[in-house]
Amino acid sequence: MTDASPAGTGAATPPALSVVPARPGLRARAGARVTDLGFAAGWGAVKLLPEPVARGAFDAAGRWAAGRQGRGVRQLRANLRVATDGRLTDAELDALTTRAVRSYARYWQEAFRLPRLSTERVVARTEVIGREHLDRARSRGAGLVMVLPHSGNWDAAGVWFTDYLDGPFMTVAERLRPESLYRRFVDYRESLGMRVVPLTGGPRPSTEVLREWLSDGGVTCLLVDRNLGAGGVPVSLFGRQATFPGGAALLAERTGAPLVPTVCQFTPRGWRLVFSPEVPVAGPGRLRDRVAAAMQGVADAFAEGIASQPEDWHVPGRIWPDVPPDGVPVPDGVPAGPDGAPAGGPGGTGRELR
Repeated sequence: MTDASPAGTGAATPPALSVVPARPGLRARAGARVTDLGFAAGWGAVKLLPEPVARGAFDAAGRWAAGRQGRGVRQLRANLRVATDGRLTDAELDALTTRAVRSYARYWQEAFRLPRLSTERVVARTEVIGREHLDRARSRGAGLVMVLPHSGNWDAAGVWFTDYLDGPFMTVAERLRPESLYRRFVDYRESLGMRVVPLTGGPRPSTEVLREWLSDGGVTCLLVDRNLGAGGVPVSLFGRQATFPGGAALLAERTGAPLVPTVCQFTPRGWRLVFSPEVPVAGPGRLRDRVAAAMQGVADAFAEGIASQPEDWHVPGRIWPDVPPDGVPVPDGVPAGPDGAPAGGPGGTGRELR
């Protein structure tokens, strides 16, 4: 599933991709074309490799990327330092960061090969914790809004969800450039059983399509641990203020669909899904306050799941405005936060492991 959604329901592009400006220049167009060809090669060639060979190659690439200490890796390290409450020594944090980059590489290796794996294999190798929360939400007969962080393999989770639902769920894709790259990701996810709605450029507004889908009892899955658009809802994540998109909670409130947080993780042989109890949205008080409280509940559920296996949280981008990539000098006069990060450091998203 992708991580872009309407009205602030999700973040932006697939991991490690950048959104090309609406009017790209020649250099941007050339870069987008190279990226498209790279992903075409991945889906065309990597899936033909013997599984042990592909797994070993991507693991080696992950170790190499971690060793380069690019901006994305340094941002990932800073994020993991916060997620582990500053408890780790430098050596322990370095080791955790390397495991996290290898986990990220595993996601991409599986993404290129997942269309070749049978549903039966994915389901058999998926461990499920808290399934009773999902069953209880589904028993109400309403739609369902699943919210996830960028953790583990959410595409493999999509295969499990589709089998569990005995039908598709809906997600939203932000348009990438060139259009052929966008189509590759749409075709990939639809081959796994998902229904993908474009964030922009569709025949109807994506928010309207999602609301109608949920009102008819459908399920939508959205990644919401990064807010790359304007606005958003302030939340406390690992003790620091971050911003989550609030559209998922708003969709749940307007359609009566339960809002259920889920954290995906890797296991040595497969995958793990950790379902949390439904986060309430309906009730007295202003809608704005209820949406904010619901997204804080989502953030709390995410933090608990991520803390149990932080190496599977794939976040080489900026999560907290006051936590820049490690290794960025702290400007004069800027105090450090409680975990050693500058309390107001320079910007930058560091979306790629480069």
